[in-house]
Amino acid sequence: MSDLSTRLSHHPYRPPEGFDAVAPGVHKASTVIFPNVHALRTREWADKSGYTYGLHGTPTTFTLEERLASLEGARHVLLAPSGLSALTLVNMACLQAGDAVLLPDNVYAPSKDFARHELARWGISHRLYDPMQPASLTAQLDREVKLVWLEAPGSVTLEFPDLRGLVRAVREKAQQAVIALDNTWGAGLAFNPFELGEAGGPALGVDLTIHALTKYPSGGGDVLMGSVACRDTALHERLAWTHSRLGLGVGANDVELVLRSLPSMALRYAAQDASARKIAEWAQAQPQVMRVLHPALPGSPGHAHWASHCSAAAGLLTLEIDARYSQQQVDALVDSLRYFRIGWSWGGPVSLAVPYQAKAMRKLGTAYEGTLVRLCIGLEATDDLIADLGAALARLG
Repeated sequence: MSDLSTRLSHHPYRPPEGFDAVAPGVHKASTVIFPNVHALRTREWADKSGYTYGLHGTPTTFTLEERLASLEGARHVLLAPSGLSALTLVNMACLQAGDAVLLPDNVYAPSKDFARHELARWGISHRLYDPMQPASLTAQLDREVKLVWLEAPGSVTLEFPDLRGLVRAVREKAQQAVIALDNTWGAGLAFNPFELGEAGGPALGVDLTIHALTKYPSGGGDVLMGSVACRDTALHERLAWTHSRLGLGVGANDVELVLRSLPSMALRYAAQDASARKIAEWAQAQPQVMRVLHPALPGSPGHAHWASHCSAAAGLLTLEIDARYSQQQVDALVDSLRYFRIGWSWGGPVSLAVPYQAKAMRKLGTAYEGTLVRLCIGLEATDDLIADLGAALARLG
């Protein structure tokens, strides 16, 4: 090799093996090198026994997937570019023309939008059920239903459903249906969705979970990523091949950030949980607040179910501001907050506040009369956040 450019691309040096460190190595690849043609033709990737192409995994992505499997109580995990793309992957792997999917009325809004637009164009119908009434779900289970989504708690309004009752209803009446749970709130820490059965009772659990790693696993508000976790190998392969055909991939540097944050996630989750509970209890006593929605708070919708299922709660709560205040007044309240910033998402170090029009959000179940303000509690001092909220509420009069 006389030419410098060739020598630089085909340099014979290989670093010695045996290097180890706290942080896993970051492997970046589109092209993966094979030792020979036989390996090119026979190597498998779906079972993580080998590497074939960057989209199909590297040591870095496999490491994160395996750690997330342990976190979620699963056996298999796939990474996706966002939480929403993880939801989309499940829908596309589990549904085809003529099928129906059931969604809780309080589901993550983009999930409803995907069903109303993309799934509808592909000949897949969707139906809404009241997640706080298992009978509402049971009444809609028929042969067309191939996928049932659960969310615990519900998006924004944070009602916690009877997960055991909902899962039993599907198992008894629609055994052909896959049961999927958005486990972003639980984060693998509050409860194990694959083991919902009570002590001494029969096994009971969901078939798969999705997780917006954007939230607590990342923890920094700077990564977009999602995951799909399951225990059944056949279901995993079904998801994996759809994942492959869609060309879904995640960046190695983003994976690195999530791997770096995972060891502190339980500590951050516990701190934000404790702060949110203290703020929720304080907010109950404020005259401008009609109701505080937080699953761990007695009186919040589904509190008994939360207590039956969970050992922890995330750092989210929603204030239902008294209906005598206009939307404009509540918007001004949010604008006036000092430590709560205005922005989507949650699970990061900075507290966030977003107002919602309650009456436009729900068709079934619990009615909300006042304007809702969802609070994501960050890592600021709890007393500073309470003082900030107190000053903003006082401006309402």
